[in-house]
Amino acid sequence: MNTAPLRITLVSETFPPEINGVANTLGRLSEGLRLRGHHVEVIRPRQASDSVPASADDLLLCRGWPLPGYPGLQWGEVSMHKLLRRWRRQRPDVLYIATEGPLGLSALRAARRLGIAVVSGFHTNFPQYSGQYGLGLLARLLTHYLRWFHRRTAITLVPSASQRLELERRGFERLGLMARGVDACLFNPARRSQALREQWGLAPEDIAVLHVGRLAAEKNLALLRPCMEALQNSYPQQRLRLIVVGDGPQRASLAQQLPDAVFCGAQRGEVLAEHYASGDLFLFPSLTETFGNVVLEAMASGLAVVAYDEAAAAQHIRHGHSGALAMPGDQAGFIDAACWLLEEGETLRRVRLNARQHASRQGWPAIVEQFEGYLRDASQGPAHIGEQAHGGAIGIKPGSSVPRG
Repeated sequence: MNTAPLRITLVSETFPPEINGVANTLGRLSEGLRLRGHHVEVIRPRQASDSVPASADDLLLCRGWPLPGYPGLQWGEVSMHKLLRRWRRQRPDVLYIATEGPLGLSALRAARRLGIAVVSGFHTNFPQYSGQYGLGLLARLLTHYLRWFHRRTAITLVPSASQRLELERRGFERLGLMARGVDACLFNPARRSQALREQWGLAPEDIAVLHVGRLAAEKNLALLRPCMEALQNSYPQQRLRLIVVGDGPQRASLAQQLPDAVFCGAQRGEVLAEHYASGDLFLFPSLTETFGNVVLEAMASGLAVVAYDEAAAAQHIRHGHSGALAMPGDQAGFIDAACWLLEEGETLRRVRLNARQHASRQGWPAIVEQFEGYLRDASQGPAHIGEQAHGGAIGIKPGSSVPRG
């Protein structure tokens, strides 16, 4: 078995310290690959916090343009010829392209010109997001573009079985499954803080109903209000408060709809982990996730998660055991699932314990090792990937052709 270190290039429009699931995942993967002895080059847009040179052996910063409707996120732009010159001087063994914008497209074109193997990731479901904003035509155009883009890579990695099935139905090919992990030491019930709960106006016996994530239309946040009203009507003797962690374009309107909620803004690191652990029940009404890292973070923190039965929730929650699930789009079912968790104190305690036990086994090292395997297979050429496809190891449909680069 070949175990020689690889020269790996990660291409992404978002990267830590930006706060989103894609950046978090890429930060974990790049750190893990370096710990395993690989040389990792990152190509990304310059961020406001950057004080490093625009170009180094392991980093290339490019110009960024604001992404409409997503403050703090941006498209990247770099010329294909700049990448060609860079990679002719120091050729990567394999590229991982995480985003399909102008930066990813330039990297794909340059890699194909040089015959460098490319693995792509499907991290953000932009067609579904467009549908949420009522842009049906744009959603169809995006689907055509994304299908064209990913067909030009050796394999496309998706985070959940439900996402893979959806993409197969849309004509995507050569799909590999690579889940996400969680740092169960950082996200830990031991970080629970009564002082923080007191800031929220809650006593030890009160229930903190938490939501963490970007406050935007595609997250289906309109469901928070009827869900909280149902919980309060069902359990008038129980003091409940909604705690919202995150920021985004819908924050102001949500604050008007939910005047009794506590809005904490965006948090990160140990402060974010403390917010998670200080909650009790976690509401995740999104229907547009490719995975949903916050589900695993909440479970690792010992919260009982209510979610729709797809993406990370479908993969990691066993209904009635480690969380509560509703069929996608069933708003009444979602609300009923939340109410069931509060019927008896023992139910909530048991589900929270089971959630923690499951999530604590979902560490990043195994995910990084799997990711390394995909990259190494791609770097060794199409025949090697094809052999694994027939073995069913990575979820590629037998008989699919695999292009180099």
